[in-house]
Amino acid sequence: MNVVKAEHALTSGRVIRLVQGDITEERVDAIVNAANSHLQHGGGVAAAIVRKGGAVIQQESEAWVRQHGPVPTGRAAITSAGALPCRAVIHAVGPIWRGGHAGEEEQLRSAALSSFALASDRGFVSLALPAISAGIFGFPADRCAAILLTAARDFLREHPESSLREIRFVLFDPPTLEAFLQAFHRIFGPAAEF
Repeated sequence: MNVVKAEHALTSGRVIRLVQGDITEERVDAIVNAANSHLQHGGGVAAAIVRKGGAVIQQESEAWVRQHGPVPTGRAAITSAGALPCRAVIHAVGPIWRGGHAGEEEQLRSAALSSFALASDRGFVSLALPAISAGIFGFPADRCAAILLTAARDFLREHPESSLREIRFVLFDPPTLEAFLQAFHRIFGPAAEF
């Protein structure tokens, strides 16, 4: 069962939450998949999403790549959600960590902002994201957390017209959750913790 661990309400009433649990169980308008450029969902969060959502997600992903070409790092694509309890899956392509000198931080921020913009374009109100690039792509969890949390805050502040009202970061493993909690408190101060 997914559990809210911390939340921060912006002055606009929009909310950023940290949730410990399984992103495939989130009841939101859309979830974000940490994807590769070819949208081949063979490992990590991507494999879990296809396993629970069904083969239609992989089939639609392959059709997307055939039509548009590979998704550039820092961008996102969208498919249906199959059997998942959400309306869509946004496939964000984060960077592979190469030591921090190859533009990885900017690419990660871009992947998050692309996801928020795509969700907003579809009129979605709630969105759940994993720790994009922090798994098999090797991005350090503490830096990932700081980038993703500030990107969410900045997007919600800078786009008052956006339909997005809630952005959740859903973290499965305790070390990544701890990194996000520490970054959350640095960025938002003593936010409500559960």
